[in-house]
Amino acid sequence: MNYYILLGPPGAGKGTQAGLIVEKYGYLHISTGDLLRNEIAKGTELGKAASEIINRGDLVSDEIVIGMIRNRIESGKGAKGFLFDGFPRTIAQAEALDRMLADFGGEVSAAISINLDDRMIFERIRHRAMIEDRKDDTDPVTIGHRISNYHEKTEPLISYYRRQGKLRDIQGDDSIDNVFKSISAIIQ
Repeated sequence: MNYYILLGPPGAGKGTQAGLIVEKYGYLHISTGDLLRNEIAKGTELGKAASEIINRGDLVSDEIVIGMIRNRIESGKGAKGFLFDGFPRTIAQAEALDRMLADFGGEVSAAISINLDDRMIFERIRHRAMIEDRKDDTDPVTIGHRISNYHEKTEPLISYYRRQGKLRDIQGDDSIDNVFKSISAIIQ
């Protein structure tokens, strides 16, 4: 079974590339945001716990997120492969994912890192905010916080997967088609 992770800062195009990967390869796209909304809508035990936490304004624990991902992998047994988007976000989550995939007799096939410099990230987030009417992404302070949060919490995953020999770097400042061609070369 193939298990791919899309890494990259906000505005790198992970969502766009995930859609293209799913369309071409038929992989099951696992987005933590989508999983949370789905579990809450279905009223599952995990969804109820997540809803309580979110309503208090707190972050959902790794335990709950990992439980939802485990459930999604188990329910997607017939999938051609899995594509993780927005997970893992921390080293602790990456280690938990490694243990979980080992339980299923698998491992991460590759972590694909879409790289952009901070100036380009800032421009893309502001552009996306105008197109998608995302008010929260128009404030330069908020954008700066999202970028620094990525560098502090998520960027260490690059070293984690590099040490495992699973990191594949893609330059994200190219066209959508060229970035997808680079990703396809990795998957194939």
